[in-house]
Amino acid sequence: MSAPITKPTVTEREARQVAEAAREQDWRKPSFAKELFLGRFRLDLIHPHPLPADEDMQRGEEFLAKLRDFCETRIDSARIEREARIPDEVIDGLKELGALGMKIDTKYGGLGLTQVYYNKALALVGSACPAVGVLLSAHQSIGVPQPLKLFGTQEQKDAFLPRCARTDISAFLLTEPDVGSDPARLATTAVPDGDDYVLDGVKLWTTNGVVADLLVVMARVPKSDGHKGGITAFIVETNSPGITVENRNCFMGLRGIENGVTRFHQVRVPAANRVGPEGAGLKIALTTLNTGRLSLPASCVAAGKWALKIAREWSAAREQWGKPIAQHEAVGSKISFIAATTFALEAVSELSCQMADENRNDIRIEGALAKLFASEMGWLMADELVQIRGGRGFETAESLAARGERAVPAEQILRDLRINRIFEGSTEIMHLLIAREAVDAHLSVAGDLIDPEKSLSDKAKAGANAGVFYAKWLPKLVAGPGQLPSSYGRFKYGVDLAPHLRYVERHARKLARSTFYAMSRWQGRMETKQVFLGRIVDIGAELFAMSAACVRAELLRGQGDHGREAYRLADAFCRQSRIRVDELFGRLWSNTDDNDRKIVKGVLGGDYEWLERGIVDPSGEGPWIADATPGPSTRENVHRPIR
Repeated sequence: MSAPITKPTVTEREARQVAEAAREQDWRKPSFAKELFLGRFRLDLIHPHPLPADEDMQRGEEFLAKLRDFCETRIDSARIEREARIPDEVIDGLKELGALGMKIDTKYGGLGLTQVYYNKALALVGSACPAVGVLLSAHQSIGVPQPLKLFGTQEQKDAFLPRCARTDISAFLLTEPDVGSDPARLATTAVPDGDDYVLDGVKLWTTNGVVADLLVVMARVPKSDGHKGGITAFIVETNSPGITVENRNCFMGLRGIENGVTRFHQVRVPAANRVGPEGAGLKIALTTLNTGRLSLPASCVAAGKWALKIAREWSAAREQWGKPIAQHEAVGSKISFIAATTFALEAVSELSCQMADENRNDIRIEGALAKLFASEMGWLMADELVQIRGGRGFETAESLAARGERAVPAEQILRDLRINRIFEGSTEIMHLLIAREAVDAHLSVAGDLIDPEKSLSDKAKAGANAGVFYAKWLPKLVAGPGQLPSSYGRFKYGVDLAPHLRYVERHARKLARSTFYAMSRWQGRMETKQVFLGRIVDIGAELFAMSAACVRAELLRGQGDHGREAYRLADAFCRQSRIRVDELFGRLWSNTDDNDRKIVKGVLGGDYEWLERGIVDPSGEGPWIADATPGPSTRENVHRPIR
């Protein structure tokens, strides 16, 4: 039987230890981004640009053709936005098309698409309706198929993957009402009972949870005789007794997604449905997200392409002061930003996905950078589109159509994209996650020096190791190919991209020096400098995107596929990116961080409550965080399986 749930109380240090234990500790394969943060510009790891096999390309293109026809004839985005629901017949059609099994191996009834073509498919569907793209992504990128592919037994794969490929929708359940990016406080429990586990708890923001047939649930197994315990992953049938979907959540965007609150009360799950050993759940979740995050840039690339199309058409048709608004510099600069950034986002996405398919490199940082950069830049592009459209950008598509104009859902895409900066790791969490990986080499040799719990002998040993490492590493940051005018000379085709690659090489070394200086200056306090670390990561993201853009331009030139135009777009992006990088470097050491902390302390202490006077707060009554006390549900079950 289940034990009563008590919310775990953990210190900040204990929470970090849980996250650290779930991290993949070793680097068995090379990583372009890891080397970049260490000041080593390993262009050889991404150039020549990797390409899919002919067979994979043919299979992918054939499916994209069918999917495009489906999107154009069967998906009514306006209806989904209006009714806040994806019609059952659309989901049934996706099942018939095989779209639920895009990433599942053909031997289990899936389509066996590569990550590259999976992302192309998500971009295509997401352009037709972002909510449909989210349904497919949540099912395959983080739902049952991905963790089973990586960690499942053969019996589990045989039992569940054929269902996921054709009929069953899946969801991933980690977040709780009081647990977000801090899984050490996970409260849902799975208590061993014979050949079963008994689940109790509440999960929040369960994308696909309202319509799901299968769930991946993260729950805490209490430590006991014969049980290691810890956060553990389970495959759970949604029709099991004791499961109640208590609410279908509504959001500012993605109105069609089936996101809910799911309660477990005395839910029996066979031990055979446990994925991996006890205590491995968080590692499974994080590993799943490493690749799962690659799906998110697909929606941002699609949004950029659409924003560019609308900006081009509208800015040519709309005239002000005697000429099309595109010819006014204030608008033209926005169009240039959208075009160049869309090219770069597609370059980052395709490069990262192809690297994932080849499996020659460790892409945990690349995948995280792709998610971070795409979500931030995608939002900016959508915002610029709304600005270019002016009042029409703020007006809904339905209202535009009602008064006889083209129904352009610019405000909707802005709302739909906003969540990308939050889910699958908020921008702030991504900064910390990437920063931890970026300084891994430093912590490996000098971590004990800044650990207050280590003994003097441990610190002395760490000091000796650090001395050896830095004696070899630091001199290499002084000079490099970026200072030679002839370096990367082959990247020239009408436009010369070599100066941009030399810039990346020089500034990768500068980034590494800045990180080393910060660690020397702050030592154990480095982890508290979250804004500084965020800037370090943002610089790395820009350098990665510049590299990807140049490599993609050279690929397209070699293929004879708009090479000259691609070079111009890559040049435009790199010029824009370099301005952002220079600003970020300046803000590493010239900023308001210290003063901001003082203001925050005053705000929380009530010093500025007087500033809040003169308003009416329209918020309703109720707790900030809903009660998640375990027990039977008192709510109607709104679970809606689609059969």
